[in-house]
Amino acid sequence: MEKLIVVNSIICWKDKEQTERLLWIDSFREITFTIDIFKNKYSPGIRYINDILEDLNSGIAVLIKEDPWLQVVLEEDINGKSKDKRDKAWESISYIINSCGEPDIYDSGIRSKYIKKASKRFHVSDRSIYEYLKRYWQRGQTKNALLPDYHNCGCKGMEKNVGKKKRGRPRKDYKGEGVNVDEEIKKIFRLAIKRFYYTTTENSLTTAYELMRKEYYAEGYRYENGVKKPILLDSNEVPTFGQFRYWFQKERNLQKEISARTSSKRYHLENRAILGDSTQEALGPGSIYQIDATIADVYLVSRYNKNHIIGRPIVYAVIDVFSRMIVGIYIGLEGPSWAGAMMALINATTDKVKFCEEYGISIEPKEWPIYYLPESIIADRGEFEGNIVESLISGLNIKISNTASYRGDMKAIVERYFRTIHMKIKPFVPGFVGGDFAQRGGKDYRLDAKLDIHQFTKLIIKCVLYHNNHHYLNTYNREEMMIEDDIKPIPINLWNWGIANRAGRLRSIDKDIVKLNLLPGYTATVTSQGIRFKGMLYGSEKALKEKYFEKARNRGSWKVDIVYDPRNMDYIYILNDTRSFDKGFLLSHEDRFMGKTLEEIEYLLAYEKMQYERNEDKELQAKVDLMSDIEMIVKEAEQQAMEDKEIRISKTSRLKGISENRNREKMLSRKVEYIELDRQSNPNEGKIVYINSEEDNDFAEDFRLLKKIQKERFDGE
Repeated sequence: MEKLIVVNSIICWKDKEQTERLLWIDSFREITFTIDIFKNKYSPGIRYINDILEDLNSGIAVLIKEDPWLQVVLEEDINGKSKDKRDKAWESISYIINSCGEPDIYDSGIRSKYIKKASKRFHVSDRSIYEYLKRYWQRGQTKNALLPDYHNCGCKGMEKNVGKKKRGRPRKDYKGEGVNVDEEIKKIFRLAIKRFYYTTTENSLTTAYELMRKEYYAEGYRYENGVKKPILLDSNEVPTFGQFRYWFQKERNLQKEISARTSSKRYHLENRAILGDSTQEALGPGSIYQIDATIADVYLVSRYNKNHIIGRPIVYAVIDVFSRMIVGIYIGLEGPSWAGAMMALINATTDKVKFCEEYGISIEPKEWPIYYLPESIIADRGEFEGNIVESLISGLNIKISNTASYRGDMKAIVERYFRTIHMKIKPFVPGFVGGDFAQRGGKDYRLDAKLDIHQFTKLIIKCVLYHNNHHYLNTYNREEMMIEDDIKPIPINLWNWGIANRAGRLRSIDKDIVKLNLLPGYTATVTSQGIRFKGMLYGSEKALKEKYFEKARNRGSWKVDIVYDPRNMDYIYILNDTRSFDKGFLLSHEDRFMGKTLEEIEYLLAYEKMQYERNEDKELQAKVDLMSDIEMIVKEAEQQAMEDKEIRISKTSRLKGISENRNREKMLSRKVEYIELDRQSNPNEGKIVYINSEEDNDFAEDFRLLKKIQKERFDGE
C-alpha cells in the first residue's frame, strides 16, 4: 500500500543518516523540496515523490511520527524578550516568503535577491536572515519555530575542570556530597546511552539510567532462588539521574536518535505537518477548509430528564472546499462561538473510526479517511477574532480569512450543506420546527421534542457519512482531468482523486498538540477533595503521586492551568509546561457526569441549584414553624413554673436537692415507661399487682418507707 506523504512530513534515510522535512509538494505530486532538519545547510534540495515512495515501501526510509523540534507554546506563556526576538525574525522572513511565493523561494538566486532587500528594509544582516529561514524550514514552518533557544546558553561546548570539591547544588535527598562527573563517568554515560537508549526498544531515559546503575554501578551480586541479582552501590557513590540527563542533553545526537530508535516496520501517517503560504486557491484537499455554524431547526431534551426541553442545538461543520468532504463536526448548545468552531476543527484532526464508535456507529477508515489540518481556513469574522487566533497562526501556522472581507461567496458551500441536512431530517425528527412556529394558532413543536444531544449527534454523523460517500454534487465543476478519469462528483471520489493528483496542503499533526493549542483553557482549583473545575472533582496520576490533596488540606488550595474538551468532561488536561500535560480523570463518586458534555453538566447543576432555591423557601417556612413551636413550649413551661412558685423554696435548697430529685424523677418515670410483654387489659391495669406476696410485700413496704422519708425531708426544708 502506498504511503501518504504530505507537506511537513519527516522522513529518515537510515543508511545515509539523513532526516529531511518536506517543505512543498507540487500540485501533481511529482516533486518536493526538502531540508535536512539537523544539518547546518541553508538551501533546500529537490526530490522526486516517486523516489521517496519507493524508499518508504522498500524500508530504506521511514516516516517519523514524532517531530524532534515540536513544542507547544501558548502565546501567553512566552516572555517579552523571546517574543520580541521571534517577531523581529518573523518580520524579515515573512516579507521574503510572501514576496517570493512557492516554489520560487526555494530557488537560491531568487531567494538571495529578496534576502538583500529584507536586510536593508529591516536592518538585519544577510547571515541572520539565512539563519532565520533555515530554522523556520527545519523546525516545522511555524512562527514559533523562530523562538530563541535560551536553553542552549551558557558557554556551550566549554568544559569545566573537574576538581575534588563537588560542583553543583547540594543534594537534598541523600546524605553526602555526591560525585563529580569526570571523564570516566562520561564514558560510562556514553556507553549506557548507546546500549540502553539508542535502540529500537525505545527505552525512556529513566530506564536507561536504571539499566546503567545495574550494569556499571554494582558492588557485587547475590543469589535469590537461583537468580543472580546485583547489589547496587549507595546512591551517594554514583551519579544522579539529573547528572545523567544533563550530559545526555549536552551530547544528544537527534539525528542518531531518530535513526537508531525508529524501526523500519513503523510506517505512520500521523506526521507533524503545519505550514502555509499566501495562496487562497483550493488547489487540492486540505488547501482550504471552511467553517460555519447554524442553529438546527429542532428542539432537544436533556439526557438526565427526558421531560426537560433544553432548546435548539448549534451545528458546526468543517468542509474541504476542493472535495466538499465534511471533514469535522461539532454539536453544542452555545454559540455560534470561537469555542464551537475550534471543537469542530479538532474533530477534523480526529480519527473518525474512534469518533463514530463513541456514538455506537461502526465504519471503515475509507468511509471517512480524514484527520488533517488545512493550510487555510475561511470562517465568519465573529468566530475568528480575539487573541486565541494566535494559537492557529503562531502555534499551528494556519492562515485565517474572514468571509466578511474575502471571498464571501465561499460561505455558500457550508450553507448549502446545512439546507441539505435540514431537508433530510425534517420528515423524521420529532421537535423539528415547522413554518407555522410562533404564529398565532401555530403548533408548539417544542412539546414534540424527544431526541437528546447525543442522539442528535448520532443522527448528524449518519447524514455526514451519506453526504461524503453517496451525495452526487450536481453543481460541482469537474476539471478536464477528472472527466477524463471518469471521476463522479461525489465528495469521497473527489477527495481520493485530489490526494492522488493534487497535493494541496494536507497536514497531519499529533492530536495532543492540536488539543493543547485549540481546546478552551481555564483555571482549576486543587482542594483537599480533588481538582475542582466547573463543580466537578478530578484526580490525576501526578496529583496522587505527589499528594496534592493532602497538601491542599494542610496548606490550603491553589490554582492550576488546564484545557478541557467540552464534548466529553471525563477528562481535563493539566498543563505542566510547553511540552507536557497531566491527564485528569473524574473521581469515581462523580460518575453521574461520565460521558456527558459540558452543556449537559451545566444544565444538570443549574437544575439542581434551581431545585434547591425552590425548596429554600419551603425549608425556611418549616424552620419558622419550628421556632414558633419551640417558643410555645417554652412559654408553657415558664407559665407552669410561675404557678409552682406558690410553694416557696430557697435557692440553696433547690440546688442541694438536685441529686435526690433526679432519683425520685427516675423512679416515677420507670412506672410510666416500663415495658410489659403480652400485656392484656384488666381491671387492675394501672395499679401495682404483687405476684409473689412475700418478696413483693417487702418491696412495697420499702417503697412506702422511702416516700415517707422523702416527704419528711421535703417538709423540713
